[in-house]
Amino acid sequence: MAKSNLTTLCYIERDGKYLMMHRTKKEGDINRDKWVGVGGHFEPDESPEECLWREVREETGLTLTAHVLRGIVTFLSDRWPTEYMFLYTAEATGEPGLCDEGTLEWVEKPAVYTLPIWEGDKIFFRLLETREGFFSLKLRYEGDRLAEAALDGETLPVS
Repeated sequence: MAKSNLTTLCYIERDGKYLMMHRTKKEGDINRDKWVGVGGHFEPDESPEECLWREVREETGLTLTAHVLRGIVTFLSDRWPTEYMFLYTAEATGEPGLCDEGTLEWVEKPAVYTLPIWEGDKIFFRLLETREGFFSLKLRYEGDRLAEAALDGETLPVS
């Protein structure tokens, strides 16, 4: 069965840090060597919250104590199918365990921009910092290069 084009991504927050995953362990991973949050593809009949809770539990061993749906990110690419990602921030108790997809590490929020992350991720990190309300972000990639971005239907400048 083909993977769903619906996904979740969660940035667990604690003490001014995000829990980040350095994706190094999965073969054929489009995120290989990048730093991302935790999440993944919906299973059949899951709601976004069910996917969120399951993926966080599977990848970190943590149980969320609070979560907020911050936005939807639409990814277009000339290399992979369109993906619709439900983007969350959350809180959890305990310490993360080992992950079979990469290394988990608490990263100071300002330091996230210095890591190897997708160019479009920098846009939604700024939105997580500065925007209270829900947003819709569309990111179009040509290879690894961000070619186009739009926030709530309005075109954004792309370098």
